[in-house]
Amino acid sequence: MQTLTVDLNERTYPIHIGTALLARPELILPHLARKQVAIVTNTTVAPLYLDALSEPLAAEGVNVETIILPDGEEYKNSDTLNLIYDALLTHHCERKTTLIALGGGVIGDITGFAAATYLRGVPFIQIPTTLLAQVDSSVGGKTGINHPLGKNMIGAFYQPKLVLADTSTLNTLDDRQLSAGLAEVIKYGLIRDLPFFEWLEQNMGKLLARNPEALAYAIKRSCENKAEVVIADEHEGGVRALLNLGHTFGHAIEAGMGYGNWLHGEAVAAGTMLAASLSQRLGWISEAEVSRTRVLFERARLPVSAPDLGVETYLEHMAVDKKVENGRMRFVLLKSIGAAVVTAEVTEQALRETLQENARNA
Repeated sequence: MQTLTVDLNERTYPIHIGTALLARPELILPHLARKQVAIVTNTTVAPLYLDALSEPLAAEGVNVETIILPDGEEYKNSDTLNLIYDALLTHHCERKTTLIALGGGVIGDITGFAAATYLRGVPFIQIPTTLLAQVDSSVGGKTGINHPLGKNMIGAFYQPKLVLADTSTLNTLDDRQLSAGLAEVIKYGLIRDLPFFEWLEQNMGKLLARNPEALAYAIKRSCENKAEVVIADEHEGGVRALLNLGHTFGHAIEAGMGYGNWLHGEAVAAGTMLAASLSQRLGWISEAEVSRTRVLFERARLPVSAPDLGVETYLEHMAVDKKVENGRMRFVLLKSIGAAVVTAEVTEQALRETLQENARNA
């Protein structure tokens, strides 16, 4: 097991990364305010891992309630959030009840938001079971739900007490979900870690083959990058926005196609290629760098062309992006592979030409 620390003063917490961690209640018990937990999971993960987590806790005298939600991005909404509240109230869960998110990014985000708002805040623990959640969404305290007009537009910054990344859970992840997680892994190399990007170019085959050592390194390096950025900018007032490379376009894809039709990582990959194309159009990166980025996404079995939603549809969805400031869209773009910037200095013409070029290639 490897342990990283997200140092946020009184909100500091560990990230444990390793195999067979679900069966180690001693990692969880020190972070419980009392021996009562509510495990929130979904219909896919519950048959696989709920007993593996709940039974060792119960054997240690922990009172375990379970809340099983439907699976899918389309359920990341206020109706599903109310199912969590209903269960917590029905079971008389108190302020010292710890919520445990057992699942992928949707479960982590919605459970975290429930924890932030139930009784004005109860503790929670992240136990991510997908690659995307282990390398990105479980770390940093971003929680929330989707709205029909925009992804993750309702939420809160609320840090977990612990992140437990059991890499054994990736053994049951299907190939499409594994690739979706690799989109966020590649992102870290693009925005701030050229040596990691180069490592990914050399080891993508091992990651797709689920080599345990390669996966463990990719998760650890991704979490280190995420933790460093979160420590520097917990509430996304500056540098943390760099973590949204590809997300402005990607969220528009998810909303425009209907939540759940494109996986988040797939939309981020296609959105990142749009960001790379826009960066080239502004004269910041070369065609060779765009091609190098495209090749790595292709090797990860990810889409490199966004769907043709129409320029106006893209602009409509992007107008409600969280990075909009004073009515101006802000973009995360590349100055080079390994160096990203946040900028509002993008002309509408350059943006429209980028979207139109994508439409011709889609």
